[in-house]
Amino acid sequence: MNWLDYTIIIVYLIGFVAMGYFFKENKDSKDYFLGGKSLGWFPLSLSTMATQLSAISFISAPAFVGLKANGGLKWLTFEFGVPLAMIGIMFFIIPPLYKSGIVSIYEYLERRFSKSTRKLISVVFQISRALGTGVMVFTMALIIQAVVGISFHWTLIIISIVTLIYSYQGGMKAVVWGDAIQMIILFSGLIICLIVGYSLMEDTGTFTGFNSERLQVIDLSNLGIFQGEEYGFWPMLLGGLFLYLSYYGTDQTQAQRLLSAKDEGTIRKLLMANGLLRFPVVLVYCIMGLIIGYLVSNIPEFYQSIQETTRVHYPAEYAASGIKPDLMMPVFITKYLPNGLIGILMVGILSAAMSSLSSTINSLSAVTIEDFFNSGKNKLSEKRYMVLSKGLVVFWGVVCILAAYLFGNSQSTVIELINAITSLFYGPILAAFVIAIFLKKVNHIGMNAAIITSVAVNLIFKYLPELVYFFTQGQFYSGQGSIHLALADLGYNNVPDIFWIWYNLTGFIIAILVAVLVSKLTHKIPAKQIEMDYKVSFKDLFKKESIILISFFVFILVISSFLPNILS
Repeated sequence: MNWLDYTIIIVYLIGFVAMGYFFKENKDSKDYFLGGKSLGWFPLSLSTMATQLSAISFISAPAFVGLKANGGLKWLTFEFGVPLAMIGIMFFIIPPLYKSGIVSIYEYLERRFSKSTRKLISVVFQISRALGTGVMVFTMALIIQAVVGISFHWTLIIISIVTLIYSYQGGMKAVVWGDAIQMIILFSGLIICLIVGYSLMEDTGTFTGFNSERLQVIDLSNLGIFQGEEYGFWPMLLGGLFLYLSYYGTDQTQAQRLLSAKDEGTIRKLLMANGLLRFPVVLVYCIMGLIIGYLVSNIPEFYQSIQETTRVHYPAEYAASGIKPDLMMPVFITKYLPNGLIGILMVGILSAAMSSLSSTINSLSAVTIEDFFNSGKNKLSEKRYMVLSKGLVVFWGVVCILAAYLFGNSQSTVIELINAITSLFYGPILAAFVIAIFLKKVNHIGMNAAIITSVAVNLIFKYLPELVYFFTQGQFYSGQGSIHLALADLGYNNVPDIFWIWYNLTGFIIAILVAVLVSKLTHKIPAKQIEMDYKVSFKDLFKKESIILISFFVFILVISSFLPNILS
């Protein structure tokens, strides 16, 4: 990098601080957290995609496809559940939430169950989101340090402070428009890398096709349970469906965007856009991963650069496998792109971190003030509300930074680690809203018991191998390899190895069963009801939006089936 690249980065950061000032006029809570319900479908759809795609995908999705052991185009299976999830959110989950006029979607659970249910599910969301965002920010800062040479601590501070300033000043409008700009920058950078990588691949003169093992997308035989298998068709479709239903419909970071829309027609448009555009964007990520992974394997200097950077900044990863896959894209950018473009692409990586951090701290502050300070009879004045809201933005920014230091260092690709963390909680959160809308006989005792039980069971599933090792060996597992292989060497061959995406489904099912059972046992405690002017109807499955999204789902399956032949 030279002066031009650093100038581009500095101008970008100053621009985002200025944007926060531009949107600083926020009269009340609806302005600050919902953008005055004045936002259109285009910026909202870009913002929604930016939070999910840009935060980690620019770095980790290509790394998974091109370099990670047992990786490849199977990452596309992550997209199978998206169009179907958009239908469920569009017609069954968001309409009653939107019509209720709430800021924190967890207020809906208080109206249906109790204040304790609202606070319980709000705490579950806050813990999972703060941890996941902390991991992401930590990893982005380390990667930028590794390839640019800026101190890790300074990188983390710069990302956090700039994001805090424009989020603090501008509220939801600044977050949404910031995400939209960041998505455009990132996708432009993606196309640049794809073109440059393809030209370099042609220049090698040795290309005869991609590694066939990385081209398989659909694997119907892989169930992702008991054998340590990953990314099979059924776990990615079913687990992914419940993950996206929860993420887009009942996670405050995304639902807050839907509640910021001008009307329900806007919501349908932005959900349709996400259902149709996510797959093409991720497909481009994956093809870029194949191309640059090929370059790593065929240009010794490129591989050595990644290996050397790994050795210096990730000694544990270097000892285990020689390279850290997440470094593939940043090293490619700094090694093979001209100055100026390097600055733009590094801005893209900064955007990746900032878009998720801004969305998270805005949403966390929204649910905190609504669920813990402005609920019940003691409502805050608008002035007090705004002062406290901005203070909470700063508070949650600090919490995410602390989470970055405490939980960020992992050998998994960051995209897998974040999804694994949040999958432990998404199923129970989704179940709470589905029960609130559809199961009228469930009371707050049943719902609270369901949330606690399902999260606890998911945690047990997740950490069962570590518990077995601890109770049999008297110490925590601290090796670099697979704990299941270590247990097998000790004679424990039957410890379940469940792929993390199943936790979205197991958490949902367990929560539903426990809620119904406990409510029957405590039937003397009446279940509260919500009077809605919206009636859930399964006839909505035959509306044009549903037909388009179902058709697109079939199209995705067909394309994925033929991709190995097309790219081989």
